[in-house]
Amino acid sequence: MKLQGAVVKEQGVTFAIVTVKQFVIQSQMEFQKAVTTFSNYFPGMPVILMSQNSKGIPTYRGRKDIVNFLANIHVSQIPWKEYTFN
Repeated sequence: MKLQGAVVKEQGVTFAIVTVKQFVIQSQMEFQKAVTTFSNYFPGMPVILMSQNSKGIPTYRGRKDIVNFLANIHVSQIPWKEYTFN
């Protein structure tokens, strides 16, 4: 499995951000399924999901304090990389 994401440590909290399609963020069931799946790849970390609309504007979903933090930074400031898991 390959995914685009980032592991960020900010204000003493280490969390994972994973990019997903918009429907995953919009559906409670898909959101829960994705967080459960990605939590296996980023154990012990809160998982935040991010999607971008056609204009590149990000939407984050997950733990509120982290989402509020991410809403105040530009998406280019996040250390994105491709992760490959077997």
